[in-house]
Amino acid sequence: MNKFVYLFKEGRADMKALLGGKGANLAEMTNIGLPVPPGMTITTEACTEYYRLGRKLPEGLMDEIKRNLSVVEQQAEKKFGDLKNPLLVSVRSGAMFSMPGMMDTILNLGLNEDTVQSVAKNTGNLRFAYDAYRRFIQMFSDVVLEIPKYEFEDILHRQKDVQGVKYDQELTPESLRKIIDSYKELVQAKTSNVFPENPLDQLAMAIEAVFRSWNNDRAIVYRNLNKIDHDLGTAVNIQSMVFGNMGNDSGTGVAFTRNPSTGENLLYGEFLTNAQGEDVVAGIRTPRPIAQLNDEMPVLYTEFSRIARLLESHYKNMQDIEFTIERGRLYILQTRNGKRTAQASVRVAFEMAQEGLITKQQALLLVEPSQLDQLLHRQIDSNATLNVAAKGLPASPGAASGEVVFDADEAERMDKAGKKVLLVRTETTPDDIHGIVAAQGILTSRGGMTSHAAVVARGMGKPCVCGCEAIRIDYAKQEFNIGTIVIKKGELVSIDGSTGRVILGEVPMKDPEISKEYTSLLGWADEFKRLGIRANADTPEDAKKAREFGAIGIGLVRTEHMFMQQDRLPYVQQMILAETLEDRQKALAHLLPMQEGDFYGILQAMEGFPVTIRLLDPPLHEFLPSLEELLVETTELRITEKNPKLLEEKLMLLKKVRALHEFNPMLGHRGCRLGITFPEIYEMQMQAIFNAAARLTKEGYKVLPEVEIPLTIDVNEMKFFREKIEVIAATTMKAANVTFHYSIGTMIEMPRAALLAEELAEFCDFFSFGTNDLTQTTLGFSRDDAEGKFLPHYLERKILKENPFVAIDQKGVGKLMRIAVEGGRKVRPGLEIGICGEHGGEPSSVRFCHEIGLNFVSCSPYRVPLARLAAAQAAISDSENIGTR
Repeated sequence: MNKFVYLFKEGRADMKALLGGKGANLAEMTNIGLPVPPGMTITTEACTEYYRLGRKLPEGLMDEIKRNLSVVEQQAEKKFGDLKNPLLVSVRSGAMFSMPGMMDTILNLGLNEDTVQSVAKNTGNLRFAYDAYRRFIQMFSDVVLEIPKYEFEDILHRQKDVQGVKYDQELTPESLRKIIDSYKELVQAKTSNVFPENPLDQLAMAIEAVFRSWNNDRAIVYRNLNKIDHDLGTAVNIQSMVFGNMGNDSGTGVAFTRNPSTGENLLYGEFLTNAQGEDVVAGIRTPRPIAQLNDEMPVLYTEFSRIARLLESHYKNMQDIEFTIERGRLYILQTRNGKRTAQASVRVAFEMAQEGLITKQQALLLVEPSQLDQLLHRQIDSNATLNVAAKGLPASPGAASGEVVFDADEAERMDKAGKKVLLVRTETTPDDIHGIVAAQGILTSRGGMTSHAAVVARGMGKPCVCGCEAIRIDYAKQEFNIGTIVIKKGELVSIDGSTGRVILGEVPMKDPEISKEYTSLLGWADEFKRLGIRANADTPEDAKKAREFGAIGIGLVRTEHMFMQQDRLPYVQQMILAETLEDRQKALAHLLPMQEGDFYGILQAMEGFPVTIRLLDPPLHEFLPSLEELLVETTELRITEKNPKLLEEKLMLLKKVRALHEFNPMLGHRGCRLGITFPEIYEMQMQAIFNAAARLTKEGYKVLPEVEIPLTIDVNEMKFFREKIEVIAATTMKAANVTFHYSIGTMIEMPRAALLAEELAEFCDFFSFGTNDLTQTTLGFSRDDAEGKFLPHYLERKILKENPFVAIDQKGVGKLMRIAVEGGRKVRPGLEIGICGEHGGEPSSVRFCHEIGLNFVSCSPYRVPLARLAAAQAAISDSENIGTR
């Protein structure tokens, strides 16, 4: 029989897959001697078995729990359900990966009408006992019985009004008793059953509820958003309760070992005296900075500081710690790697390496590549005049402007309609996750910097201002007030998550400044990465930006983008509409110097680095007006009969567009097929490339043009083009009396090309995978149709684990890539191979490219830093020893 339950002392930090992150950390903290309340963890395997059995607890699980519970009772010196000294427990979920706010927690489990009196007697505090009981009933009813939380909140608020108090802690024991009775009446009305009194029944029901919560809507949304496997399951942690609401010598808090917004090496967090843990994170009361704990309880603050440093040193990472003080005694409830902003992540990694706590390699592994992307987001222009209306807590840096919305569903709808929105809430809950995803930023009137809104926004890199008590939200009227100022739904408001400012109207933004830590970290990445990182760039400006971000070449110049410019389009259309070769060449003669200027600027900007120039790829009809537009225009001209000459021109154009019309343009007359039917087009581009290279070589620049033939499927295509390229290059160099290096290659976009790579390599110096088209042709998906229609259903039903246009489909597309790499290098061992789609900036795809031995990846300029870090992480993870430098 499987072992489904582990006491904390039986676990280890490396058992996260089995015990979940929370359970593994509780075990590790227990074993390094920290003051952790005793408990046990039910494994993730029990959760997966629960679902395998059709949502039924595995046989023997409760017996195993009872055996381990007796050990916990001995350690806590209390007994579960005992009338003299009852043990109360918390029941928390804990998946392998941290999912803050996504899963459900129950506190004070084990309370009933008998044990609540025992707690009151043992503590000498009836108010505390009743408060714990009413909290338990509310949480249990919400999580287990699925009665909406707000129905209990209504009862609570009504009783506060009756007693005439504002805060929960002001309620008398008599008021709390009335609330408990009303809660129980509500439960019976909603479920037709009395609230469960037997502690073991409560425990079994709670465990099952936590297992169920693994598949609640917000958990699924969070896993989809963070690419967490849906089959992992969650562990359940059962831990003896300690209480922070037993008087002024008690308290609770959440603290980070470093500032999660800036990365500064100072304890950062919040605490409340005489309070329970959920009060801190739920935003019910506004907590105080952790530094003030030093004033009230200096001995405990010193002990907590020591433990914080010990945990950071032990885990080699910044820690997020939950703690409780019960009657002057400190307990550590949880530690986990602290979520932080991109800015903080870079600073923490760099400074921990500088402090000697970790190596450079470990520092690089601490930063998520996507966080570097966040650092490039814009900030408010410091020179702007701002109409600051209020100020809250700076919970997540960055700035955002958007139309005010008060509802997560509305935020999602408006986002899909293309509008930028700012989500304004009293406080956010896990149910708001989809609205937070859709919003540009989040503003709340309650809650601290460890509230749900703050933690989730920081993880997403979204700006957030919390605890802005100056704003008063009226959900019914869909507006909020700041004093006499009224802001209605749909009005523009801006927030600055770095300062906490709330600003009326839209504000001007500026590009962020890059820190020394960021530059240093990327320098370290370059020391370890094996993959070269190039950029996709179509202009000299893009090429310069790519170099600023550390690109060592251009992996894709899309020449068709140059043809779309307004001063060229008439000549392009003239070329397409030409009836004779002579007329076509006249149009191309106009385009030649323009193309030469394009290539001159890009090659110059990338001096000394390779520049892969893809010859014209899309179908010719894309450069002409749409068929529908022309039909409307010709119809209107026929009706008005005002301009017969223009009608004749439009009819000729319509005839050509119809002739070029294709049923499936993606698989039609495009790429090298154009170069075979209209070789003069490709010859013009080849000439432009080599003219630019010759000019720059004469001027003393070292240039490395790479001519890329798109959409090949056969070796004879490459043979045809290679002969032309070599002739034009040789003729150009001879005429200019210069010599320069150039390469000839192809873009692998078709399965046949990948399968016949061995043949293609005979006439290629390089391959570059066009992973977007290779994905489309391998899966038979049209990207636009798939993403807009059926692909979301494939992801939702787990037919595909990831969007194959975001991350490389390693099983299918990846297999073709492996075949092509192996085949190509069998013929040409030094064959240069890379990819040039946006997959080149996606971390798992970069890792895959490293694994199959590619030479480079190429992505948009702004994703170059991300790709540099991902490439370094792939190389470091490949190595067994990451602690040498």
